[in-house]
Amino acid sequence: MKREVDLVVISDVHLGTYGCHAKELLQYMQSVQPKSVILNGDIIDIWQFKKSYWPKEHMLVIRHILKWVAEGVHVSYITGNHDEMMRKFVGSNLGSLEIVNKKVMHIDGKSFWIFHGDVFDVTMQYSKWLAKLGSVGYDLLILLNRAVNYFSIKMGKGKMSLSKKIKNGVKSAVKFINKFEETAADIAIHNGYDYVICGHIHQPEMREIVTDKGKVQYLNSGDWIENLTCLEYHEGAWTIYNYNDDSIAQNIKLDDKSSAHKNDKELFTMLMEEFKIKVG
Repeated sequence: MKREVDLVVISDVHLGTYGCHAKELLQYMQSVQPKSVILNGDIIDIWQFKKSYWPKEHMLVIRHILKWVAEGVHVSYITGNHDEMMRKFVGSNLGSLEIVNKKVMHIDGKSFWIFHGDVFDVTMQYSKWLAKLGSVGYDLLILLNRAVNYFSIKMGKGKMSLSKKIKNGVKSAVKFINKFEETAADIAIHNGYDYVICGHIHQPEMREIVTDKGKVQYLNSGDWIENLTCLEYHEGAWTIYNYNDDSIAQNIKLDDKSSAHKNDKELFTMLMEEFKIKVG
């Protein structure tokens, strides 16, 4: 039985990169039956998209999203910085799928301001080449982390996250995350929103932020690179979903009959080129 959820918010999947946990995300997607889905940016990593790397699980995630659309599930694709080329299609609709830069919703009498969050990133605004270089370095760090975890598990020590250790150990990184959250909260309070929901910084969070001008509920969906998290809203309550705590999803065996076709990569590349999105 699939678990019913009113709304799911997923961000920072980075399909097309080595660090993406597409299999785990697919297991989660197959474990739930959402009424609405918000894909809050960086779902496909067009920055690092390579024709030589597109595992079948990555295509199956795309297929499952399209399956939701075909079933009438309302899907909002909010653009991020790694999939910024999708912004030329903002305003487009395909059945129950819409492409937008941001979204304002009203649920149960509360207002929600939802966007990816790269607009607050100074590096993105003034040194995009530096941001892209950092993205490649991050992907390599994730690959190194997987190798370290392989031997760590063999030695009975369990998994560790190098990127988390670096983030938590570097004062500037902690300061950036805090500044990001405070900026999002300040603008949301100024505009009278009850909730502000972001992605981008790969830091799952759900807390109330209070300033001298008011208060707002700040939520961040995290990512599917290191945290394997998203946000769920059901029966009036928000929760941070964590795949590592979900034994049911972890035990889901992917349906071999739904395996990606061998030409899916070529078809996807053709689709991107048709949309005049440069890949590879």
